[in-house]
Parts: sequence; C-alpha cells; structure tokens
Amino acid sequence: MIDLYYWPTPNGHKITMFLEEADIPYRIVPVDISKGEQFRPEFLAFSPNNRMPAIIDTAPADGGAPIPVFESGAILVYLAEKTGRLLPPDVRGRKTTLEWLFWQVGGLGPMAGQNHHFNAYAPEKIPYAIERYVKETNRLYGVMDRRLASQPYLAGDVYSIADIASYPWIVPWQRQSQDLAQFPRLKRWFDDIATRPATVRAYARADEYRNAPVVTEESRKILFGQTAQTQR
Repeated sequence: MIDLYYWPTPNGHKITMFLEEADIPYRIVPVDISKGEQFRPEFLAFSPNNRMPAIIDTAPADGGAPIPVFESGAILVYLAEKTGRLLPPDVRGRKTTLEWLFWQVGGLGPMAGQNHHFNAYAPEKIPYAIERYVKETNRLYGVMDRRLASQPYLAGDVYSIADIASYPWIVPWQRQSQDLAQFPRLKRWFDDIATRPATVRAYARADEYRNAPVVTEESRKILFGQTAQTQR
C-alpha cells in the first residue's frame, strides 16, 4: 500500500497517474495547500520542503520499515524501480527517460509554474514577467514538439515516467497562454495520453478534491509568502 499525500496540482497528478497506470493500491491523504496543511510538523517530518506530493511506502521491497519519499520526480523513479514499470531496464532507455524526467522537473514545471503565478495569482500584473514566462513556456512546448516528431513518446517508443511527469503541465495549456494547434506532434501525444484509462481514472480522483480554493489574501500569504524565517 502507498500512502499518497496529495492535492490536485500538476505534481500531484503525476503520482496518481503512475499509481493508476501500474495498478498499485494506494490511499490518498489530502494536503490542502491553501490552508497551510503542508506546513504541519507531521508532514514536514518526511517532506521537509513543505511541498506535496509525498508518499510513504508501507510495504517496501526490503521488508523493513515504511519508506517516505518526497519530490515528485524522486517519487516517480522510486515507484518505477519498485514495480519494474514505466522505466526501461536497459541502460540507454533508462538514460533517455531520466533525461526527459529531469528536463520536466528542472524546466517545464518551474517555468509553467511561474507562468501560472504571474498570469493568475500575482496581486499585480507585471507585463515583463508575464511575457517572460509565456515565451519560455512556448519555447519548451517547441522542444517537446520537435522531440515527438520522430517517436510517439518522450523517451522513445514506450510510454514512461517522462511522459507522466510532463503531461499534467500541458493540461492547463490555455491558462498558460499557449495554443496546442501550433504544436501538432505535442497535441497528438497529449490527446493519446488524455484517453489512457489510467489517466482518466487519475483525474477522476482529483475531482474528489476539486473544491479548489479561490486565492484569497490569506491563502496568498500561505502559498506565496513563506520565507525561512516564517517557517521557524
């Protein structure tokens, strides 16, 4: 059993997509980030960056004590290695999959996240910041579109954790001021993943927690106003 500490964000969707794809039993423990539940001491004990998702594997492969894992990319690798699913076993396939996984966690996610922030959540509209992140998101869409010109998935012929990591960050493409019609190979990939039964099931789980908060002044402070000092 996997205990998944979750809220319906792109990084949260990554993990439900994997768990549904690999048919692993899991239990969702909601972490309402708008209420600051990610700062609870019991959560910080195993997710020290006060971010979800995180997991606790209650039945690890070594038969020992439960294993906690934080950071979505690390969780995907851990689960892939635990199950032998969605990460190619050969050295070249593994290398390529991890390249594209780290491309997502280091590039697509942070840039699209800043796009979301300055477009939707910033208390004032800053044209330079909005243009900067809309353009960078557009560039990254282009990287994916070129990559998908000669193969069905990011790491090659086989669906992998690289695709699972990237897909939730393309779902809000309109909110990111992008047009999927400009990226036909990316759109083909996106439509293919959207119709996978595991993806449909994963996003249905998100509906259970879809009372997504309208960002208020209080929740804005919780989500965007933290410093090292405030967390002491």
